[in-house]
Amino acid sequence: MTIKSFKSENFGKSKSIRVPGSKSHTIRALILASLCDGETKIFNPLKSQDALATAEAVNEIGAKVEFHDEENFWLVKGAGIKLHLPEKEINVQNSGSLMYFLTPVLATLEGRCVITGDESIQKRPVDHLIDALCQLGADARCLNEKSQTPPFEFTGPISNEGILFTKGKLSQYISGFMMAATRMNGLTQIMLTNPQETPYLSMTKYWLDKYGVQSVISEDYKCICVSGPARLDAQDVIIPSDWEAVAFPVIAAICAGENITVTDIDDSGTQGDEKIVDILKDYGADIEWNREKKIIEVNKNKYNKNSSDTNSTNILKVKGDKKTISMKDYPDAICALCITACAAEGLTVFTDIDICRKKETDRIKAMTEILSSLGADIKDKGDTLEINGKGLSFLHGGKVESFKDHRIAMSLACLGLAFEKENAVEIKDAECCAVSFPDFYNVMNSELGTSFEKAD
Repeated sequence: MTIKSFKSENFGKSKSIRVPGSKSHTIRALILASLCDGETKIFNPLKSQDALATAEAVNEIGAKVEFHDEENFWLVKGAGIKLHLPEKEINVQNSGSLMYFLTPVLATLEGRCVITGDESIQKRPVDHLIDALCQLGADARCLNEKSQTPPFEFTGPISNEGILFTKGKLSQYISGFMMAATRMNGLTQIMLTNPQETPYLSMTKYWLDKYGVQSVISEDYKCICVSGPARLDAQDVIIPSDWEAVAFPVIAAICAGENITVTDIDDSGTQGDEKIVDILKDYGADIEWNREKKIIEVNKNKYNKNSSDTNSTNILKVKGDKKTISMKDYPDAICALCITACAAEGLTVFTDIDICRKKETDRIKAMTEILSSLGADIKDKGDTLEINGKGLSFLHGGKVESFKDHRIAMSLACLGLAFEKENAVEIKDAECCAVSFPDFYNVMNSELGTSFEKAD
């Protein structure tokens, strides 16, 4: 599906939107609920492709998930002590989170298991995961001996008799071993030489704490200890709203220069992407986060229809010679922040970007190619990404690829709201946004009045 994005007279005007539940929280909740004895109600789950893939996977290992969408909860009947390996391979579809989370958990069981996924997953690196499994006693390898990507197999069980030493540049497999540790005897120690995406490790600890699992993470995140075995008793849980999704209506309002409110904001501090508010405000964006009301108001003061200055292209500015943003703690925000850096005046330098290359696609390479084609001054320097922003008036629309990456597609849709219809941004394979924000285009159109439409 190709989506056209362009300016809309109906967008904004103090309208509000509530973003869906967090994908990261939903997948963790599903996996831990499947390890429980008893039934868990998960309220406000994100019914995304990745979460549905997780539901299918846990159904294969002894749990059962029932969807009660009208009442906004999913019922998980935990496998508990009846947890078992699947009868056939586990297909994680497009979900890296599912692959990295579930593999260590299943490796605590005796026997062989094969993990595979779609075309995108089969490009994701698993050498670090396989090495970690082997350190803890598993026999693991990629099925293609010349590859470091899925499909791969492993034979367990793993144990915590030794200390796991690993880089930790990707957080997801570390979270997987933290959850797996609840099924192992004694203390599991994980030593990280280069921990990144650390807010996601805190998020996993948040869930372990919820189930009474004893865990400790050092201040520098280089040492993680989890005590097991732990009995996980079923309990009802609520999924917080998704900070990764909050970025897109916020960026959309900034690009269009319109007033909007985002409601039901998660203030638990468990999602690193909340940092985007401080980053945007440092550019000069007009954003107010009312923690008491759990709302974010965008462009409340500066971008007002009655104001004499309604040109949003020259409002965002880099302070000083350049703005440096490290992506190590919130790499999923890179696509939205690239749009912001293009809209701002001045030089933005993104550092610690290697992690951004190991997602659904190489997001650094993809955004460089796409934004260059739309008039941006953007350079991939290998270790850094540099954007010399000149304001939105120096950009233009055009036909672009999404690379079947949900965050790329949504970011480009937001950018298109700055241009007239004859200069629209047309995004190929735009339906991929269902991975993390189901029905994104219809929700934005109906709640905020955006002008996303299918191309002829």
